[in-house]
Amino acid sequence: MVAVEEVSLGELRKRTSAKWRTYPPDVLPLPVAEMDFRVAAPVAEALHAAIRRSDLGYASPNSGLAEALAGFAARRWGWQVDPAQVALAPEVGVAVVEVLRLLVRPGDRVVINPPVYDSFFPWLAEVGCRPVEVPLQQTGDGWALDLDAMRAAFRDGARVHLLCSPHNPTGTVHRRQDLERLAALAAGHGVTVLADEIHAPLVLPGRTHHPFVSVSPEAAHHGIAFISASKAWNLAGLKCSAIVTADPATRRLVERLPAELPWRAGHLGVLGSIAAFQAGEPWLEEVLGVLDHHRRYLAELLATRIPAIRYRPPEASYLAWLDCTGLGLGDDPSAVFLAKGRVALSPGPNFGRPGVGHARLNMGTSRQILAAAVDRMASAIDTASTSEPTGTRRTRPS
Repeated sequence: MVAVEEVSLGELRKRTSAKWRTYPPDVLPLPVAEMDFRVAAPVAEALHAAIRRSDLGYASPNSGLAEALAGFAARRWGWQVDPAQVALAPEVGVAVVEVLRLLVRPGDRVVINPPVYDSFFPWLAEVGCRPVEVPLQQTGDGWALDLDAMRAAFRDGARVHLLCSPHNPTGTVHRRQDLERLAALAAGHGVTVLADEIHAPLVLPGRTHHPFVSVSPEAAHHGIAFISASKAWNLAGLKCSAIVTADPATRRLVERLPAELPWRAGHLGVLGSIAAFQAGEPWLEEVLGVLDHHRRYLAELLATRIPAIRYRPPEASYLAWLDCTGLGLGDDPSAVFLAKGRVALSPGPNFGRPGVGHARLNMGTSRQILAAAVDRMASAIDTASTSEPTGTRRTRPS
């Protein structure tokens, strides 16, 4: 069993990753996309075995990662990946930046869909691109791509669309028909779609992930996928990802990437990823069950303690997007939660203009920590309200 409850706060504070070393020890850290669960046994054994045999050299180009990923993709999504169309990279961010360098020149426009993963902005800045923000639109069924606005952005000269699928931070799983329409738009305007699918293994019950390059011939010809085991199995520090193509033209583009790129991947990352894709699904299924419970449990906690926060349970991953605009805590409510409640969330404005007044919470932790975090947030709101100068109006939760 995953035994989420067995990982105590005291044990977690012994960890030395950025999540547990960025803030003082009195802060509950829930911003970084890193779960608190114990590593999957097959992954741990693969890493321990490598250390026992002193196997700590460079990652091999013939490691078997492509075949392991192809097997997982076929079982999970019915996606037939050609291992010859899989390229090794150190992490999704590095891979996206290097592919962008091949596709755009400084000043070229790249479409993104805020509120969106906050690292997209520095990635584009690194290449000198101009982000074109086409926000997601809210529908009766959640969030969705605004395809009419996308068409206008493509028509206006955007060269690339950086797609987050599943979407971070809203947890949206894009519908197949929307991805098919997006592919048709990209084909009609000569746009390349770079699909960051790092959260794809974490789609929760009730939805299905559709790998972008698999949804249509247009998507295969105009799309490139970026996949990693890092989010689903907590392997971010091991530095391993895959660039997946499904068309000779996009494969030729990837073959132009720097020859040094795969050598920058971590050997342990490759070994851990192979173990995750080949033998880590039982562990993953248990984690998905826990996250399914946690997304509903968080809704109950917020309804009871802070009903003014608007929250739609995510369809994928362990990230909760909280609309705190009804609290009157300003553009960045996470600053109040940190200063007054000693709980760290991701600042909403970092995810683009639609993130103003929002915050992102990582629910990939224990039930006890999740409850404690909401209690601290509620106390922070009360403290902030009572400390307001006379005459200042603030909306408080009912």
